[in-house]
Amino acid sequence: MKFPQKKGVSRRSAIQSVLGIAGMSTMVLPESSYASSPGQFRDYSKVKITKLETFLVKPRWIFLKIHTDVGIVGLGEPLLEGRALTIQTAIKEVEPYLIGKDPRAVVHHWQAIYRHAFYRGGPILTSALSGIDHALWDIKGKLLNVPVYELFGGPTRDRVRVYGRASNAEDMKKRKAEGYTVIKTGVAKKNPANIVENPKFIKYAIDNFASLREAGGDDMDIAIDFHGAIPPQTSKLLIKELEPYKPMFVEEPVQAQNVDILADIARGTHLPIAAGERIFTKWGFRELLEKRAVSIVQPDLCHAGGITEGRIIAAMAEAYYVPVAPHNPMGPISLAAGLHLAASVPNFLVQEQVSLGDGYIKNPFKLQSDGTVLIPKGPGLGIELDEAQMKDKIGHDWKNPESYNALDGSVVDW
Repeated sequence: MKFPQKKGVSRRSAIQSVLGIAGMSTMVLPESSYASSPGQFRDYSKVKITKLETFLVKPRWIFLKIHTDVGIVGLGEPLLEGRALTIQTAIKEVEPYLIGKDPRAVVHHWQAIYRHAFYRGGPILTSALSGIDHALWDIKGKLLNVPVYELFGGPTRDRVRVYGRASNAEDMKKRKAEGYTVIKTGVAKKNPANIVENPKFIKYAIDNFASLREAGGDDMDIAIDFHGAIPPQTSKLLIKELEPYKPMFVEEPVQAQNVDILADIARGTHLPIAAGERIFTKWGFRELLEKRAVSIVQPDLCHAGGITEGRIIAAMAEAYYVPVAPHNPMGPISLAAGLHLAASVPNFLVQEQVSLGDGYIKNPFKLQSDGTVLIPKGPGLGIELDEAQMKDKIGHDWKNPESYNALDGSVVDW
């Protein structure tokens, strides 16, 4: 439908004029729903991808730019920690498929990249695909001049609760003063956990969590991350002792490779069990949900399949009354993707973050006094890289930690 326009009449005025004719003269569209003004209009009926560009960014991230022939550039974060060069190669291998294609067919491209790989899934393919997915949605939103969440039916919320980190009572006081209402901590320990631990190990970990609870108070939500580094025999002991202190959730109480063990632990406690950062695509999360192994899912939008797959995972979880708390120890592009997911699904819980974008993006996200971050308002992902600030952050050689048992030198999880 063409909107009637007269000389000097804006596109916005024309839209509202038509709505008035339809009997809705008092209706005002949200600001994000208006396309560019006539003076800025360009014909985007044909758009092609011209180049994929990746670069390593300190401390351990990868940023992706997908360029188009109309000057629109999409941003993504295709990270796999400790495997940055591998992911760069994976992106390079996908590039020939995308060159010359219309970037707006986001789901079609997701399917083609995933299914034409023949050997499906795995963190390398899905991490590369995740960053590409971010960038394609960014391009589509920019072409339509709306935030990505508008493409999914509009926002379900106007702000997103985020959490900080604290390892001791002093950290907790600082986070609380900064405005956080949720923090996450780890299992306090002097050495990596043995398969079966003694009372001294358990007491040390529980006393530290108790000090966090005392410093934070009953109104502070405190999650604890076992990081998949605690054997199930010790994990059960820790969870039992944590119950009086009511953690918000226990994250990755064991490794995710055996879902039945995770489900066994979940059945043994009333505490919420969260997992998912090392699970990829809807097919991986199906088993977690069907076996009731978690009561909170934590897809990582840099690993699990991007925004496209994140929304599907969230929808699956909703049917099980399970909320979503996206995993994100990454950069501001990943955070932006998580904020758009949170703004487009009903069952969001809390968003992880380690960087609000200072030194990386123009107009970094800001922690509000209520412990939230406002959803982005700009088109696409709503962020722009600050190239000048990033000059000293290009390049890294970050490697995964190598942890060993202090007694016999055997390999342990980090």
